[in-house]
Amino acid sequence: MPRRRKQFPCGHQGYGRVCHYCVQLEQAKALEALQQEQARRAEEQARLARQEWEASFATDVVELKGLPKWIVLKARQVIAELLAGADYRQFKGKRLHHDRRIISIPLSYDYRLICYDTGDRIEPRSVLSHEAYNVKKPLA
Repeated sequence: MPRRRKQFPCGHQGYGRVCHYCVQLEQAKALEALQQEQARRAEEQARLARQEWEASFATDVVELKGLPKWIVLKARQVIAELLAGADYRQFKGKRLHHDRRIISIPLSYDYRLICYDTGDRIEPRSVLSHEAYNVKKPLA
C-alpha cells in the first residue's frame, strides 16, 4: 500500500509529522536574528571601548593623541615609571648635546619621549616622531 502525502497547515505537502521546509526557514530566521544580535553587541562593545580610549587621553601628562596605540601604551608606561622615580637611563635615555637638561628616551625606532630635567625630577614634555625629532632640536 503506497504512502499518502499529507497537506500541512502551511500549505506544503509531505510525508512527515512537520513541514521540514518551514522548520528550516524558522531555524534560518532564528540564526540570522542571533547573528544580528551578536553583531549589535560587538558594535556596542567597540563603541564603548573607543569612548573609554578617548577618555583616557584626558589624564595624560603629555599630548598623545594621534599616535599609534602601542606607542601610547608604551609612553604611558615609561612616563608612569619616570614619575615614580625610575632613572631615565634604564630606558636607554640620553641627554642632548646642545642642552644637557633635555633628555631623549626612545620608545621605538620611530618615536622619542622628550623630557626636561628640572634638577630634582624629570618632567615629560612631548612624544615626537622620528621625522619631527630629526628635523629640529627639541626645546623644553
